[in-house]
This record gives sequence, structure tokens and C-alpha cells, in this order.
Amino acid sequence: MTTPKIAIHSLSDLKNTTDDALPNYLTSLSFKQSQLLTDVRLALGYTTVAIAAATFYFDYTLGFEKTKSWTLIAVIAYFLLNGVLTYWIWGVEKGKIFVGELNGTQLAIQSHVDRHIPVYHLNVSYALPTSKGVWHEIQLSRPFTKWFSADGYFVAKPLQQWLATEIPVIGQADPGNVVENIDKSGHNIIESGSSGHAEDIVKSLKPGAMGAPTEWTRAGTRSRGGRK
Repeated sequence: MTTPKIAIHSLSDLKNTTDDALPNYLTSLSFKQSQLLTDVRLALGYTTVAIAAATFYFDYTLGFEKTKSWTLIAVIAYFLLNGVLTYWIWGVEKGKIFVGELNGTQLAIQSHVDRHIPVYHLNVSYALPTSKGVWHEIQLSRPFTKWFSADGYFVAKPLQQWLATEIPVIGQADPGNVVENIDKSGHNIIESGSSGHAEDIVKSLKPGAMGAPTEWTRAGTRSRGGRK
């Protein structure tokens, strides 16, 4: 089955497609994803919309003079909720694309990209069941060209290999995708074939090998007690 083709020069398309693929991969490994962040964001968003709609309705049916006191309260509530929503998105979610757990192991992943630079950055935090609240952090980055063809087709296998190899808790859940020696020569193994289809790209992958990024970084693992 061919994956949908995206605009390869669109940084937002590259990031959004990868962001969507990462939770799908983790849930396929039996990680249980928490929907708390999304649920709170949706609740805040729908509440502000409901306030705006109710204010318009009562103002239209009863007139401004009869509803001006309630309108003032509604406007204040609307702006307060919008402020809370903005804080929630930028101060709490902070770009998180996955929060979940597997057999007591907690995992949280944030993603971001720098403007005009097609490199995918991840901040990974995880806590083992025996770590007593100590969280480990890993910073990773890799060019999108490692799992997108020149034609704009997404290929899951290289992304999965990268995640399983570099993040210990994912590697434990998916040892089949752990690559012992990641090629760091800078050669890109995902190339546009004559058909431009994802199946052809997958067939070109050698077992136990994956392409290296032209820019490859991994920060050392560090620990911190608890989470804020």
C-alpha cells in the first residue's frame, strides 16, 4: 500500500506526517497513550466557542440592554479561558506528541523543527518502574530525508529503526528494529526510485542497516528527579 504523497519542501507537512506516525508506531508496540493533554485542550477550546455562541444568541434574541451584564461576564470568561488555553498549549503541552506508558515505564516525547531547516528534533523523557521518580532525558535529531523519499513519500521503517535504536525503552519493546551499527557516513539510503512508491523504497533497505543523517546529533543521557 502506497503512503500518501506530501509536498517535500513543506516543513510543516514533513513534521506533521512524522508527528502522526510516531504515536501510531508506539501504540502498535502496546504503549498506552494518555489523552489527557488533548482532552483538556479540546475542552477549553469548545468551552470558549460555546460561550461566544451563547452570548451571540441571547444578545440577538433578548437585546443588548437585557443581556449587557451577562455579556460582560461572558467576555471576561472568554478571554480568561483563551489565556488558559494559550498557556496550556505553550506552557504545558510544549510540543508533546506522545505521553504514555508500557508496563509501568513512563514515556513522553516532544518534537520541534527550526525554521527553514528540514531536521526533526526530539526531546525524550522516560522513567523506569524502578527509578523512583527519576526521569532520564535524551535529545535526538535527524533529517527528514531519512524517512521521506525525494518524491515526498513517507517510509516508516527507517524512522522506527532510529527510534528503537536511540531510545532504550522503545528498543526494549521493539528489539527487531534495533540496529547495532548505524551508518553515520552521511549517505542517504532513501532515494527516489523510478516508480516513486514507498514499497520500492522499503525493498531497498538492507536488513540491520539504516541511512545516516547529514546532521546527526545525540545528547548524552541525563537524569533529573521527578517532573515539573
